[in-house]
Amino acid sequence: MDKQVSKDHYIFSNYSHPDRWVSYFHQLDEVFKLKPQSVLEVGVGDRVFGSFIKNNTGIIYKSVDVAEDLNPDVVGSVTELPLKDDSFEVVCAFEVLEHLPYEQFSKALSELSRVSKRFVVISLPYFGPPVKFLFKLPFLPEIKLAFKIPFYKKHTFNGEHYWEIGKKDYQVSKIRRELEKHFTILKEFVPFENQYHCFFVLEKK
Repeated sequence: MDKQVSKDHYIFSNYSHPDRWVSYFHQLDEVFKLKPQSVLEVGVGDRVFGSFIKNNTGIIYKSVDVAEDLNPDVVGSVTELPLKDDSFEVVCAFEVLEHLPYEQFSKALSELSRVSKRFVVISLPYFGPPVKFLFKLPFLPEIKLAFKIPFYKKHTFNGEHYWEIGKKDYQVSKIRRELEKHFTILKEFVPFENQYHCFFVLEKK
């Protein structure tokens, strides 16, 4: 896996937007629910996830990335993690695996499983026109409903993403089958506020 973008890609005005901050919340929330003592993040991005953990919790945090200029704790690829088996209680890869050709997806999942003691949390891009409804009356809980309209557009490599869930030949059912070769899927969801990211909470077999 080679570096695809420069460090400037993660400048706030270019990279951060409200939808992405919704995903940061769910990244942290799902990891905290697992109550880990140690976390490995594969792909550091703009460091929001790792910075919050290091500055606000007692969780042991380490990072891995192929981009040396992002200063990860360990330089390495998700398809060949330079770490020992069962090194971390939770291993995370948020919006990372689509940066690999799909033929390497299974190998990357195997590596995430290998270095995890038990849990892996990932998110992947989920293409498709969303339909969302939100209904709120005073003194009553919000009612939220969202779904995607199937639109099997063929994916074209854009310099970063080799594939995305929801594109032609990458149906969500296909992704689930690949995940289930390595893990039990404990949870799967698309945040209402960010319909482009699909989260999976996984337990290694």
